[in-house]
Amino acid sequence: MYQSAANSANPESHVLKNCLTDDKQACAVGRRKNMMMMGLLMSGLMVSEANLPAAFASTPVFREYIDTFDGYSFKYPQNWIQVRGAGADIFFRDPVVLDENLAVEFSSPSSSNYMSLEDLGSPEEAGKRVVRQYLTEFMSTRLGVKRQATILSTSSRVADDGKPYYQVEVNIKSYANNNELAVMPEDRVARLEWNRRYLAVLGVENNRLYSLRLQTPEKVFLEEEKDLRRVMDSFRVEKI
Repeated sequence: MYQSAANSANPESHVLKNCLTDDKQACAVGRRKNMMMMGLLMSGLMVSEANLPAAFASTPVFREYIDTFDGYSFKYPQNWIQVRGAGADIFFRDPVVLDENLAVEFSSPSSSNYMSLEDLGSPEEAGKRVVRQYLTEFMSTRLGVKRQATILSTSSRVADDGKPYYQVEVNIKSYANNNELAVMPEDRVARLEWNRRYLAVLGVENNRLYSLRLQTPEKVFLEEEKDLRRVMDSFRVEKI
């Protein structure tokens, strides 16, 4: 389904490894807001304490990435940086919360021939396919590791370009035993390693299946849902 993601053996191979816990990730979001405040002060902009919530509630600036050669475009937060060599056609990540990122991938026209999204079946069937792909990518060779995936929603929409798109939202939790070599089952206690939200947008054009995939820690998603959904809604595939 995806061009090169199947080569990944664990989630850290498709996204740069980050050892921060989800709690620290949430704190990082707070630090990012503090950095924004310092930027406002250093720029000479006077913001009163009463006006601070309104100032930071404003919509962040987005940039548009357009790939005319491969036929797709999307918008992303301007502070996200491009990472090369990440295994996708294009890859951006938040420089503060490293587990928050996006990637665009597409199938090879020489090995696939997609005519429409209906080739994937219904949005629900596409969702199951996306989950299988994620779990394959995140497969771990470590003992006592379990990945639990839940499909939160699947939907279809027609964008302003007149083309249909599928959207899939998945929650994946990773559990690991604290003592995987213990003989007694009661000594192997599973602990939560990470808890993430995965958002995928699928589109078909040029006989290819395109996918924009967003990843973010679940706690960060709750704070940045509006911005992440704006990225999802901006994804377009173009005829080349």
